Amino acid sequence: MSFEPYTQLIASIREWGRALGFQQIGVAGVTIAPDEARLMRWLELDRHGEMGYMERHGARRAHPDELVPGTIRVISARMDYLPPQARSAEEVLDDSTLGYVSRYALGRDYHKVLRRRLAQLAERIATECRDTQFRVFVDSGPVLEKAYARDAGLGWIGKHTNVINRNAGSWFFLGEILTNLPLPIDAPASAHCGTCTACIDVCPTQAIVGANELDARRCISYLTIELRGSIPIEFRKAMGNRIYGCDDCQLVCPWNKFAQLSVEPDFLVRHGLDGASLVDLFAWSEADFSARTAGSAIRRIGYECWLRNIAIALGNAPTSDRVVSALEARRDDPSALVREHVAWALAEHTRAA
Repeated sequence: MSFEPYTQLIASIREWGRALGFQQIGVAGVTIAPDEARLMRWLELDRHGEMGYMERHGARRAHPDELVPGTIRVISARMDYLPPQARSAEEVLDDSTLGYVSRYALGRDYHKVLRRRLAQLAERIATECRDTQFRVFVDSGPVLEKAYARDAGLGWIGKHTNVINRNAGSWFFLGEILTNLPLPIDAPASAHCGTCTACIDVCPTQAIVGANELDARRCISYLTIELRGSIPIEFRKAMGNRIYGCDDCQLVCPWNKFAQLSVEPDFLVRHGLDGASLVDLFAWSEADFSARTAGSAIRRIGYECWLRNIAIALGNAPTSDRVVSALEARRDDPSALVREHVAWALAEHTRAA
């Protein structure tokens, strides 16, 4: 198959992508057999925890041509998200009276932002190419996005399982356009982690059980976002003040010295969540939660899990009248889940007294 007629087209696609706010666009083929094998092994080991949707789609994630018949290419795009003027992540983590929210969730929900931009890019391509098909995915569809980003030249998959770009670190979102256009394929990115194990060593719960091997059941991002029930006691102290997600593995990655701050207004910090007081956050009513997480990725965990996570952080905070009073106020919360975690937190302060 000759790609010559599409050489100029892909150059235009990259240009249109940059105009829409993407920092990089690449193209991959659809075959990723080694990644499929790795996924199936991960599922067999039950490392996906309660993320049933991972098992439900299984190997289909490595076969976009089954997801969208006729697909022969994956257009992969990345967009920087590190919010400018956000409070220092390290500063917040060092102050156990504050709640730490993963940097990606401080602004507008990235699913909405990227999906809209990718749809605009697909529509622009469609104006140039008749009888073509496109379908946009942003994290929510069964696509092995990291593998396709690697094959599209956007970066390699680091030992922490995030994609790393040697010129831009790892603080970026990924999105894909599946298409039947026979675009020229980019060279895959080569790995440059070397002997570094900083991400493995720093993980608070030892969730990175080996190079490129993550046990989600131990990961703080999974525990605070994906898990809907009780958080295992063995991980509660290690969670510290992380109330939504965890960035430790990215914070220590040497390649992130090259990371760029986002220029997207949508990713600016909302409602002071880059370092808000745990006591203040715990006082939010359900109406407050709904109002202050409108348009945010945080909304998806719901009010009950939000309080659950903060209760653990308060249990790890220094003992003070203010902290204990905040917990006491929710000792009889309507939610059994919240009550359980509040009781644990109060017991921690009684033990410390």
